[in-house]
Amino acid sequence: MTNEILFISHRMPFPPDRGDKIRSHHVLKRLAALAPVHVATFADDERDLAEEVELAAIARSYRLVRRVKPLVVAGLQSLVQRAPVSLPAFANPELAHYVEEILRERPIGTIYAFSGQMGQYIPDWFTGRVVFDFVDVDSAKFEAYAERDTGLRRWINAREARLLRAEEERLARRATVSLLVTPEETALFRARLSPEAAATCDVRTLKCGIDSKHFDRTGVRTEQRLADSPGPRIIYTGQMDYAPNVEACLRVIERLLPAIRTHRPDTTFHIVGRNPAEELREHHGRGGVYVWGAVEDTRTWLAGADLALIPLEIARGIQTKVLEAMAMSLPLVLTSGAATGLGARDGQHFVVADTDADLIDRVTSIIAHPRQGLALGRAARQFIVDNLSWEACLAPLPELIGIGEARKLNAA
Repeated sequence: MTNEILFISHRMPFPPDRGDKIRSHHVLKRLAALAPVHVATFADDERDLAEEVELAAIARSYRLVRRVKPLVVAGLQSLVQRAPVSLPAFANPELAHYVEEILRERPIGTIYAFSGQMGQYIPDWFTGRVVFDFVDVDSAKFEAYAERDTGLRRWINAREARLLRAEEERLARRATVSLLVTPEETALFRARLSPEAAATCDVRTLKCGIDSKHFDRTGVRTEQRLADSPGPRIIYTGQMDYAPNVEACLRVIERLLPAIRTHRPDTTFHIVGRNPAEELREHHGRGGVYVWGAVEDTRTWLAGADLALIPLEIARGIQTKVLEAMAMSLPLVLTSGAATGLGARDGQHFVVADTDADLIDRVTSIIAHPRQGLALGRAARQFIVDNLSWEACLAPLPELIGIGEARKLNAA
């Protein structure tokens, strides 16, 4: 292969402060250690733009574009184009020009496209290696939204699911290899392809990991605002304008926490993460609920919590919030969807429950038996250290981008 890589991502990989950005951040760092990398990506906000110096330090060249297109405009364009909304939402002529220029002027052997929205930037004439990192199956997520919605929202989500599924197959056919984050997502992706595509497309798993040296409660001080809160402290972390996170937290606030507080009235629930939705913020300070928004260091909050509760009803792929809680030795109660793909064991590394009654029972049991929680937390951290470091998870990357194959040929 020629020795340079073009990395195209729908979000700036800096700062690594949410699930998809954490994965793209570590993938980009590993790619840059293997070959010169050129990066085309979007900034969502001023915080992303402030990290441009980090991108400049790792990339041979780059183009960072602020994404400002309103969703309603992208929606109207998608109707005209008969395309999923996510394509016009991430379409940008400046980024397209940069990609075209780099591919013509540099010896690019591999394009690594992070997230299916970026497939639109890869020209048909490019004959090098193409790796699509889908992360998870977006079309299945929109199908799940459609199944539980009604009226116009149901139609919108069903349309997005149908068109995304067709786009996922088109990209899988275009790719040298397609990547998903768990064996379960990989199997689901294959099952949703046409028989011909399923038989011919190379679809593999590239797991997410975590920096267990960084996420280690040893020596981490508890955030004072959390320490000042009464009772057993339950925590939920994440990007808090993301619909599944909002719905999971509302489930805790409206259905789980009131029942838990009948057993322990001093129990508090702490929501930590960027851009909390208004329907969450309005609960702050009421009924044991605290909504803190963006914080400087999530570890200081996890270190002060007694329990992580992640009752996601719609979950795709490995959840970063799960990895972080486990690495920080927190006892964890989560739904089966949130536990998917880890390989950890229910009852040994965390506790799985799906119904409201079972979730309440598991949480109150851990609160009532803190030694049980401590044992779960210790086992969870050890599992992370042994199985889910970034070094282990990204070990297949050289072969996936063709460097491993080139080395084998040179050695022969």
